[in-house]
Amino acid sequence: MALVLAAGGFCAAVVAMLLSRLNVSAEVLKLCLLISVPVAAVALMLAALFIYRILDDRRQIAESEQRFRRAMEDSAIGIAIVGLDGRIHETNPAFAAMLDYSKEEIEALTFFQITHPDDVQIGRETMDGIRAGTVNAFQFEKRYLKKDGTPVWAHLAGSVIRDEKSGRPLYLVSQIEDIDARKQSEARIAEAETRWNFALASAGQGVWDLDMRKGGTTYSATWVKMLGYAEGELDGDPDRWLTMIHPDDRENVAEADRAHLEGKTPFFEAEFRMRHKDGHWVWILDRGRTLERDREGRLIRAIGSLTDITQRKQAEESLIVSAAALADEKERLRVTLQSIGDAVICTDAANRITFMNPIAEKLTGVAGAEALGKTLGNVYWAVDEETGQRIGMTRPALGGSTPADQNSRAVLIRRDDTRCSIRQVVSPIMNERQEFCGLVIVFQDFTDARALQRQLAYAAAHDALTGLANRSSFIRTMEELVDRSRKAGSATPADEHHFMFIDLDHFKLVNDTGGHAAGDALLKRVAEAIRGALGPEDIIARLGGDEFAVILKSGSSAGARIAARSIIDAIRSLQFSWDGRPHAIDASIGVAPIRSGEVDEIIARADAACYAAKAAGRGCVSVAPDDNESNGQAEPPLAAAS
Repeated sequence: MALVLAAGGFCAAVVAMLLSRLNVSAEVLKLCLLISVPVAAVALMLAALFIYRILDDRRQIAESEQRFRRAMEDSAIGIAIVGLDGRIHETNPAFAAMLDYSKEEIEALTFFQITHPDDVQIGRETMDGIRAGTVNAFQFEKRYLKKDGTPVWAHLAGSVIRDEKSGRPLYLVSQIEDIDARKQSEARIAEAETRWNFALASAGQGVWDLDMRKGGTTYSATWVKMLGYAEGELDGDPDRWLTMIHPDDRENVAEADRAHLEGKTPFFEAEFRMRHKDGHWVWILDRGRTLERDREGRLIRAIGSLTDITQRKQAEESLIVSAAALADEKERLRVTLQSIGDAVICTDAANRITFMNPIAEKLTGVAGAEALGKTLGNVYWAVDEETGQRIGMTRPALGGSTPADQNSRAVLIRRDDTRCSIRQVVSPIMNERQEFCGLVIVFQDFTDARALQRQLAYAAAHDALTGLANRSSFIRTMEELVDRSRKAGSATPADEHHFMFIDLDHFKLVNDTGGHAAGDALLKRVAEAIRGALGPEDIIARLGGDEFAVILKSGSSAGARIAARSIIDAIRSLQFSWDGRPHAIDASIGVAPIRSGEVDEIIARADAACYAAKAAGRGCVSVAPDDNESNGQAEPPLAAAS
């Protein structure tokens, strides 16, 4: 319109000039001037106004562009102007810094080059909508690649700039926000939640959440599965769980629930049975706590956990049954140990007494109540009968096995120093891991049996009439000496032993006239006489009837002859009377050295020498010929001194 007015004014001025040249009347000219001047003035004013408006628009555009530039440059989030082909026309420092590029470097790239390969397809549908004219704004999340190739999550929000006339899309203006930290945090939370859910599921635990704002209770999938229901099937009614509790447990659970709701307990805890969907009962441990109350104290929010403790309860029931059975067995063992005739002492691994039965109290002289807890040595002290050394209690080596230790020659020394022969069996107690746990000592009073054993052993080795060694024990001693001589080789005379064979003279007359009683009495007197004539180391035996034998510990044949004459003199000097009638007896002795060879041969040589002594007139000593002597002939019998 301003251009039209200006053109009109200009035309009016031109017309006035033309009219002035033309021979137009003054009135017409004046009229034309009057019209053209206002028109020109108006036109000039309109032109000036138009020019002002143009300058103002340019100023506003410049300010707007400056604001956009400042907003783009100073923005904390990335801004990019992108062509439809993906090329980056312009970007701000924040976006370049987010990907560790310079502004110039990133503007030389396309969005496809800085997008993670797995996320290139993201936004493909958006671009199709932009080209079709159905999409003018967009937003989504994707990963970009930093300059070093490290992926970074970003939230992309943008607008489409279109041609005003054709509506054709020209370029995109996008805002890119770095959300990598948020994404990593979400991933960590998701991972933690996964581990938590896995831990709960592995432990057989579920979670319940009571929120009155949401209208009821929600249960975790683990818990509803625990009871055979589908996820969400039990959600809703906050009191439904009470109807599923076993009737015998319902009152206790309700009481615990009321106590917590009234603030009497810091948390709710109860063990009870709940009915499974198929009808059987499942033992549950329920623990929960109130999180929020309203001003009147009414419950708003509570949360808790539920644990399947069925196996634990079954194990507890089994333990109760086992404990009862163990108690019965323990009582039976206690009664048995109290009743048996053997003494029993038990210790722990530290050798402290844990049990004593009455027989053990009697034999040790210590009351059980006093002994309990004390070390074994304070109550039970056993020594070896022969050596007098204390009998140690064997503790098995680690990982090893030690059988029971039996000892039949132990002597129990009591506190009052009295002694008691015992037979003991010591057995180690080992657990299932083969660890030592203590000892069981079983012992018996063996005093009478030990005395009987000694009597039997003595009777087996001695003559019942005279108390001297009998033939069998004497032969064993001879065999030992011969074997020792054989091992030693040729012995010197000082090391020799000699064997004497003694046969009584005129003994038959005493036996015939006085009877066997007289003969037995005489034999006892003879045994005493022989023992008195010899030293304590010499061994005397009665071989049978009126035959005696001696192992002489002298070292030479001369000493043996002297000892033999002493025996003959001692027997001859006996003044034996029976029924008022005196009897005189004598003895003949044959002597043979004990050297290597056979025992029977040595006895035979001594017997032959004794026969030679009798043949020489009785009451004589005859020495058997020595195989080591050159002539090998026996010494002539020697008569005993009168």
